[in-house]
This record gives sequence, C-alpha cells and structure tokens, in this order.
Amino acid sequence: MSHFNAILVGGPPHSGKSVLTYSLTTALRKRRIEHYVVRACPDGEGDWSNEAHPDTVKLVRQKGRFTSDFVGQVVRDLGRRHLPLLVDVGGKPQPDQEVIFVQCTHAVLIARDEAALDEWRAIAQRTGVSVIAELFSDLETEPALLETGNLLRARLNGLERGHMLEGPVFDVLVEHLAAYLWEPPAELHRSHFAGAPAELSVDIQEMAHHLAAAGEPAHWLPEHLAYVLSYLPSGVGVGLYGRGPNWLFAALAVHAFPADFHLFDVRLGWVAPSYVTVAPALPAQPVVFTVTSGGGTIMLEVKAPDYYLDYAECRQITAPTLPRGSGIILNGRVPHWLMTGIARAYPAQPWIAVYQPQLSERQRQAIVIVSRSAGRRVGELVGLPQEK
Repeated sequence: MSHFNAILVGGPPHSGKSVLTYSLTTALRKRRIEHYVVRACPDGEGDWSNEAHPDTVKLVRQKGRFTSDFVGQVVRDLGRRHLPLLVDVGGKPQPDQEVIFVQCTHAVLIARDEAALDEWRAIAQRTGVSVIAELFSDLETEPALLETGNLLRARLNGLERGHMLEGPVFDVLVEHLAAYLWEPPAELHRSHFAGAPAELSVDIQEMAHHLAAAGEPAHWLPEHLAYVLSYLPSGVGVGLYGRGPNWLFAALAVHAFPADFHLFDVRLGWVAPSYVTVAPALPAQPVVFTVTSGGGTIMLEVKAPDYYLDYAECRQITAPTLPRGSGIILNGRVPHWLMTGIARAYPAQPWIAVYQPQLSERQRQAIVIVSRSAGRRVGELVGLPQEK
C-alpha cells in the first residue's frame, strides 16, 4: 500500500458528504496542500455538481452501479495512489464494499445525530480505519466545536449543494485534516517529475498561479487558453502535471500533436492518452459514443456505462466518423487520458470544443480548444446543440 494517507469521508445518505468533501478540497487547495479527491462510489458526483447551476447538474448527473469490478478497480487504484487522498465512499456501504475502507488510513464521519454515526463507527472499527473527526450536520443550529484533540468533534451547518462551508469551526477542521495530508511539496514534485517521459514537463498549477490576478485564487479561465498555447511550442512532446480542467488538457494534447503527450494521473502516474481511432466500434468496448447535431454544430458525447473506467481496458478505443467540414463539441465525464485521446483523433476538423458544466450558470456551453477556421477563435464559448 502507498505510504500516503487516504482519508475517507463517510456518513448516511443526505448528510452532506459531497458538499463537505468539495468544501474541504477547495480549502486545502488554497493552503497548497497537495491531495486528490476520489469518488469511490458510482454516483457520478464531483466538483462540477457544486460549481455548476442546479439545472445543469440535473442534466449531467449520471448514476452508476456498485459492481464487483467497480469495487476491485477502486481498491486497486487506492492502493497505488501517488498523492494523499480524500475518499468519498458513498452513503450505503455493503459488506462486500468494505474492502474500500481497508485501503484508507483515516476517516471523517458525518451524520445528523449520534445514532446515525453508530453504523459508520462500527465499519471503521472492523476495517481498522482511525476516525479523526466526527461531524454533525445541522441546517439551523450555529456551528460549534464540541471536542478537540486526536478526535475532532464539531457541528456544521450550511451543508447544501452549491454552498461553500467557511468560518472558524470549519477552519479548525481543515487544519486538522491538513496535518494528515501534508507532504513536502518540493519532495513530491521531485519524485513525480523524475519519472516524466516527455521532452517538456509543465506544472499547470504553478502556471495557473502565475496567470491569476494578485490576491485571487488560481483558477483556469477560457481567456487563459490562447496565452498558454502561444507560450508552449506546438508539435513538441509535453507532459502535464497538476490539477486542471478537461478543456485545458485536451487543448494541449492537440497542440502537441503529432508528438507524444503525457499527463500525470494520481491513480496511475504518468500515462499517455488512450489510442483512439476513427472506425466502426470495437465489440464490447467500455464506452459508448452518441452523435447529436443541431444549429450547424455536432456534439460527440462519450459515456461510460459503469462510470469507473479502467485505463488498461481503454488503451484502444474507436470513435465514430464525423463530417470533416464540421466543428465538433466533445462532451463526457471521462478521465483526462480518454478525453485527450478523443480530441487527438480528429485532426482534420475545422474546430474542436470541450464542454465543461461549470463554464456557465445557465446556458450549457463549451470552450473552443483548437481552431483551424477563421470563424472560431480559441477560448470562445459555443452553445451545445439544443435537445429536441
């Protein structure tokens, strides 16, 4: 098992785990605590579910199924982690899913009352996971610290989708977890970059901090893309390290084409994109493509029926043939290593855009990542075809 800590976040359904996890990872990133969030439950929820408009969340959410394959893939990836983790384990664990808990080192439990925590305390005890925080979610009562020390107990409120937790009590919780997650940044980067296979390796988190306005948090915006593409040489092998949106990874993967492209995946280490060819679908491939057209725009959507994709099973994927004279929008909640492979499979399209739910509060839009046409510019937002 990896030496990095993995802190699971668990509790009954509707206790606020997703909002808590999102608030924690956002606060930890602001403190420059290197970590990653793994959703070890097939409910399809991620940062986008708290950052996008509620109407968009309803459209994008995709529920998956707990299967033995899903559990096995999660266990394997947790065991070989390359960074400290926060692990969202879902709200209704079954006995055969407790092997996921075994891969974690510590736990933060959240529920509405003491009785609701009993089941989770018992699981943690059975699986040898050390509980470091017990939290009570309350919609009305003011936040409060109930106990400090090795076990932090506190009451939180505001655990509603779209709301960001803050305040003195939440800050104490963040600092409590930071002590378990912190790793020396220079040592982490040195060990990760030592294995980089690319000619040029780029830390995109550092680049985001450089582009952010003074006093503002590092956050990738569409207007940053033209600068990044002009800064990095085209057609040169590159490796991307760090956290960033799907459209940024896809843009730089196409920018490097036909040279090699690699990215650092927290589960896998350095990997190349899936090899995606335009051809009839392979039998039983793990993803499904759907083509939608409307208003002169073609959207290629990719879905993973089982939600959690295995890199080894996606090394070779076929994607559908599209009209060569049409721009395309890529849509799909899939790993960066797959989205980048799909983007590189269409070098002749006049423009390519990638959809990200957080880009607009109400209108579903995608960002143009490459343009070979005077009619589109890199960084421009385009609307998705209207569903009939």
